[in-house]
Amino acid sequence: MTFQKYIGDSKMFEYDKHYRNCQQQNKPFIKAKINPQHGNYFVQIDLMPCDYKLSKNNEKEIKEKINVENNFLKLNSEPEIQGFSITSELAWFDGVSTKHLDSFCNYLYDLTQNT
Repeated sequence: MTFQKYIGDSKMFEYDKHYRNCQQQNKPFIKAKINPQHGNYFVQIDLMPCDYKLSKNNEKEIKEKINVENNFLKLNSEPEIQGFSITSELAWFDGVSTKHLDSFCNYLYDLTQNT
């Protein structure tokens, strides 16, 4: 069975099961949930289940990715990212487009695997 890099729009018990799998396999916990206020996704990455921390360089790379996402949203007349926060163990992003959700979550996961 392959490891699921992120989980989206799931029931609470599914998030819990995925979090435990992340702990067992030393992987980051990434979840995405639709925000009904604007129809785009609220994405969260939690690094507490694994032994990886985001560096200042990672933070800079993520901010560049957010700028790319905001440019895409502007071109498609959609609301920009509503907000975000990045620390060494936890980050969240509110407003990732449905079209870019998979690539954005995979990007976050891959970033933590390039050590």
